[in-house]
Amino acid sequence: MTPSLSAALTGRRIETLRCGPEPLLDLSDGLLIRIAGDFRLAGPRGVEHYYPGLVTHPTGGLKRLPGSLITEAGTTLAGALVLTLDSGLTLTVPPDSTDRPWQVANPAGPLFTALPGGYTT
Repeated sequence: MTPSLSAALTGRRIETLRCGPEPLLDLSDGLLIRIAGDFRLAGPRGVEHYYPGLVTHPTGGLKRLPGSLITEAGTTLAGALVLTLDSGLTLTVPPDSTDRPWQVANPAGPLFTALPGGYTT
């Protein structure tokens, strides 16, 4: 049985950020978050917007992601992925009506994949 998205992600640490055409967040215990859509980081210094094809190395708030603990994880009714971190940042990957902007996977394959209006397991 697959746990809920919140149960699967809450309490995990972001171990590394791999930049490139689709940024990847390597989490503790072998989970991976693939970001294929635009995303934003909100924090005390404001909101930073990122575009996957342009993220070639960590800048701004991205530098603070490795080592951060996910304190809350969920999706909006429209299907955005929202991660609240102990570093004071909130990472949001908005929904996309034509693409799958985010996916959570383990070494065996996908666990959760974004769809318009939510996600599938």
